[in-house]
Amino acid sequence: MPQTSVVFSSILGPSCSGQVQPGMGERGGGAGGGSGDLIFQDGRLISGSLEALMEHLVPTVDYYPDRTYIFTFLLSSRVFMPPHDLLARVGQICVEQKQQLEAGPEKAKLKSFSAKIVQLLKEWTEAFPYDFQDEKAMAELKAITHRVTQCDEENGTVKKAIAQMTQSLLLSLAARSQLQELREKLRPPAVDKGPILKTKPPAAQKDILGVCCDPLVLAQQLTHIELDRVSSIYPEDLMQIVSHMDSLDNHRCRGDLTKTYSLEAYDNWFNCLSMLVATEVCRVVKKKHRTRMLEFFIDVARECFNIGNFNSMMAIISGMNLSPVARLKKTWSKVKTAKFDVLEHHMDPSSNFCNYRTALQGATQRSQMANSSREKIVIPVFNLFVKDIYFLHKIHTNHLPNGHINFKKFWEISRQIHEFMTWTQVECPFEKDKKIQSYLLTAPIYSEEALFVASFESEGPENHMEKDSWKTLRTTLLNRA
Repeated sequence: MPQTSVVFSSILGPSCSGQVQPGMGERGGGAGGGSGDLIFQDGRLISGSLEALMEHLVPTVDYYPDRTYIFTFLLSSRVFMPPHDLLARVGQICVEQKQQLEAGPEKAKLKSFSAKIVQLLKEWTEAFPYDFQDEKAMAELKAITHRVTQCDEENGTVKKAIAQMTQSLLLSLAARSQLQELREKLRPPAVDKGPILKTKPPAAQKDILGVCCDPLVLAQQLTHIELDRVSSIYPEDLMQIVSHMDSLDNHRCRGDLTKTYSLEAYDNWFNCLSMLVATEVCRVVKKKHRTRMLEFFIDVARECFNIGNFNSMMAIISGMNLSPVARLKKTWSKVKTAKFDVLEHHMDPSSNFCNYRTALQGATQRSQMANSSREKIVIPVFNLFVKDIYFLHKIHTNHLPNGHINFKKFWEISRQIHEFMTWTQVECPFEKDKKIQSYLLTAPIYSEEALFVASFESEGPENHMEKDSWKTLRTTLLNRA
């Protein structure tokens, strides 16, 4: 099973450990707890029926759910039902409780109950505003707020809170919509098909060293880009990894697959950076300059590691390990590889990337104790993070033999996603260099074929396999030309 890091309570604070807190009340219960039991272990909710978990989400006069539970259930519930259906059920539970209060001796507590419902909706709209872009969800939200407004018609406190919540929600939706439109307009760097045999670019053509020759500065600019890209990823996007797999398995609750756009865009950035590194190395004509280019990227990767930018570090290492670069033995023989060996040790895939996970844990602890924003930066290797969520989901079932939802599993998924989201909210402390970033984002990158052409032209094939590959590639390109 993928390794995990610090305890949930240390991330969200002492009041958000997922345990029942003093004075907050406990809803549901053990055996015989009504419509679907909730099972607690050492004060921590570990399972329950979907209905009981939904009821546990909704406040009462004497109870308000733990913040961690609200986040975890709202995040994980989309695996079982779309948000607008959950909102509709929340509305039904609210109506039932309102009717009970109106008919009983606690009618005076209606205002307090209404305020708690508005607080729950406020937390929902702040944590997952995208849930409300759906017309059905917005209609359900309006229906609930209309009902609770009626409980406080005298001074309008609840009505004012609802107005503020709605305004903030609309602003969040508008901002996210604009960001998505901007992202869709952005295109990956143009793929340069490269030279068609013996027409390598002139040595005077601009390369990365002509734009930035300081490894630390380039690592800082890569960190800027990483934090900018990762900031467009939201918790529900990451939960799509789970809900989309379930939709394929069970043919239900398919969700909005367009939400995975931000995940794909971020993954594409990793691939583009790897290909850019390979392009910058392979397009250099002279071996001496290629050696310098490799050593430069090794230093950049090391600076990324020191910053805590593991994603860019892995992308750079991946680029240097691509076959067209790795086969340049004469060039590599001139490179001082001691630093590269250290980097590869950190990214050794054995024992489930144990070395990387140790380094990541160290960066996480540094971030938690940080006094400056520079020390707070943690950018994990994204595809490994996604694989961790994937395997965590596949190894543990959604339902237990008794039919209960395995909420212990969703605590852990939620913990990992919340930790990731904490990292994405760090403000980059480095000064932005538009010239360097423009080059990194728009410089043409070679296709895989073009990389091999440039590689073979720099250092000819050395064995029968390479000779056959080079011959096939030459024939393909000449026929295409």
